[in-house]
Amino acid sequence: MPEPDPKDSTEASQRTPSSPRERSAELTARVPQLLEATRSAGTGLELHATLERICETAAELAHARYAAVGVVDKPGESLCDFITYGVPEETALAVGRPPDGHTGLLGALIQEGVSIRLEDLEADPRFVGFPPGHPRMRTFLGVPIRVQGRIFGNLYVMEKEDGDAFGHDELHMLRVLATEAGIAIAHARTYEAARQRERWIDGSVAVTTALLSGGDADEALAVVAEQARHLADAEAGIVLLPAEGGGLEIAAVAGNKPSASLGVIIPPHSPVVAALLRGEEVIISDPATDPRMITSLADHFGPQMLLPLRSGGRVLGALAVPRARGGRAFSQTERTLATHFAAQAALALKLAEAQRDRERLAVYEDRDRIARDLHDLVIQRLFATGIMLEGAQRRSRVPAVREGVGRAVDELDVTIQEIRTAVFALQQEAAEAPSGLRTRVLREINMAAVPLGFKPTHRFLGPVDSLVGELAGKNLIAALREALSNTFRHARASRVDVSVDATAVLPDGQDAVRLSVADDGVGIPEGGRRSGLRNLARRAESLGGASWFEAGPGEAGGGTTVIWQVPL
Repeated sequence: MPEPDPKDSTEASQRTPSSPRERSAELTARVPQLLEATRSAGTGLELHATLERICETAAELAHARYAAVGVVDKPGESLCDFITYGVPEETALAVGRPPDGHTGLLGALIQEGVSIRLEDLEADPRFVGFPPGHPRMRTFLGVPIRVQGRIFGNLYVMEKEDGDAFGHDELHMLRVLATEAGIAIAHARTYEAARQRERWIDGSVAVTTALLSGGDADEALAVVAEQARHLADAEAGIVLLPAEGGGLEIAAVAGNKPSASLGVIIPPHSPVVAALLRGEEVIISDPATDPRMITSLADHFGPQMLLPLRSGGRVLGALAVPRARGGRAFSQTERTLATHFAAQAALALKLAEAQRDRERLAVYEDRDRIARDLHDLVIQRLFATGIMLEGAQRRSRVPAVREGVGRAVDELDVTIQEIRTAVFALQQEAAEAPSGLRTRVLREINMAAVPLGFKPTHRFLGPVDSLVGELAGKNLIAALREALSNTFRHARASRVDVSVDATAVLPDGQDAVRLSVADDGVGIPEGGRRSGLRNLARRAESLGGASWFEAGPGEAGGGTTVIWQVPL
């Protein structure tokens, strides 16, 4: 057993066994249990489970009602892991955020590096009080945990079952367990660091593959958010992109629950936004008390890590991975790996952006070619055909023939006007067009006409421009683009019908806008990819709506009808 530390703070009045023989027998009876505890401490590589075993064993050996282990990632930092024994789960939830390891008796164990035994901890000047809901405790015994000579946490027990103070025997045993805890921490951290590096590398590869696969940009951002959430063991993964008017806009959210924050803009005067746009990482321990958090979006989250997506000196956006309230803080290893992941994701985003620019340029060039052909060839031939028909009309002496030819000439005039309108739409830049929802829908339909080879029909119900708000409209356009993209890539359709209904009603009675995109193509095969449909559903759910698909307008229900609706 380790000898008593001369620095020990032993303000407790000790209960001494009635005789040395009694004390020796009591200590001898605990030795097998202590040996078993030290053996089991080194059998696992998962740090949290190992510390739970040490914590439980400490309480049993010391005959204590409560025990706890606190671990810091680096000396001087807050506790990154905190395990308790004896405290009911509902009580721990009521207490809330675990101690930070900087103040009070727990801070003294780490900073002073001495063992502490107290008969009444509330009488000690280092005691800073219990948080609301914390169970009352009196007797206290704690020892520091050392890893390779440096203090990395504390192990302590409280409230001895018989009501007496903890003695020298309990102190010796707790020191032995603290030594084993230090060894377990060193081994588990080495193993966990290797596993984490492997996971983050795999995640970076998955993100790069998704971004460069040529899929939808929103789907790629969703992959970044989901991978970051999974790798960081976080409650959510959030991708933010620069907003037009300044600040950062939430462009993708991945989490266990639908989020209503998609499309929300964090204002430019936020200290967090300013730091991210400067290319600095932001670590938040407690959003509820951090003065840099000026919005309420993060109130229901715990520790957060916000990283800039930076490539070539340019900040493309930011990545946020918040953990649940009461969750452990991010370790230095996690922060380093996440920073590398963000840099890789930013590079992939930049490459994907360049790839999409090339594809967009190819579409614009194709549109210019089609516009020239329509103007130079089709309109001229129709015009010539119209002149020929007018000549035939004048020469004909049969009234019915003259009337029929006249109607054909009128139809040709209407067709020429429609083609000229299509030519103008093909040559029109996005910035030149009005910003109404109806116009944006028509723009997407006209752009889809190029790869489809025909123009989809469209129908508007209700005052679309005045009823549909900016957030719902922006997401409706993104949903329409996704649906049309899926159609011309997979459906092999000859007919596409687009409908925007601003008079729809949700099942709960809320007014809604409903988008329908129907085609007569091959339909959705069993077992086929459904990533696009998942994107549509996720986007609708983030706004409180829903998305699904039904039979199409083809023969016997052939094709697919995609329906996307959100409340107004």
